[in-house]
Amino acid sequence: MQTLGPKQQGRLRHWLLPLLAATLGALLMLGGDDAAYWLRYERDALAQGQLWRLFSAHWVHLGWSHLLMNMFGLLLVWALVGEALNLLGWLLLLLFCSLFTTAAMWLLYPEMQWYVGFSGVLHGMLFGGAMMLFGGGDKGAALLAGIVLLKLLWEQLLGPLPGSESAAGGAVIVEAHLYGALAGGLFAAGAYRFKVES
Repeated sequence: MQTLGPKQQGRLRHWLLPLLAATLGALLMLGGDDAAYWLRYERDALAQGQLWRLFSAHWVHLGWSHLLMNMFGLLLVWALVGEALNLLGWLLLLLFCSLFTTAAMWLLYPEMQWYVGFSGVLHGMLFGGAMMLFGGGDKGAALLAGIVLLKLLWEQLLGPLPGSESAAGGAVIVEAHLYGALAGGLFAAGAYRFKVES
């Protein structure tokens, strides 16, 4: 049996996080409505102390089309900014964006009773990754960050991008995109400041 060479191992390691994320999302989809019910962001359940929902909400989806759309988005994010951080850095960013997004919904969007999906975290990963690359001297990353900001502005003024709700199979919560991107920006600013000062 042929073993992978160092180059192939490096490629596999690079794509490990999106592959694991896609696998987890698919496994939870197989859990059906019960898994989604116990893991989604739900305001009343959080008020009763079910704090795992602050993180788990981002891993369950409305349906297979919603999951596939988000996982395709993750692959695109990874292709664009996957080099911005090492694996530990991405895991920390993912955790921070998850918790920040749901905490911001709790504090700033009290009328939102329940939520599922990875898109808020995706916006945080894309914007945070772009800002990390820009801080490292990649001037092209500024254009990418600008495109994300224009998309967020569109969504706040005009609502979801045309076709996104039909593709997702339900309502698109643009506030999650905004909060996720804000989390990514804050993470990048903190990481850059720590790197400069350490």
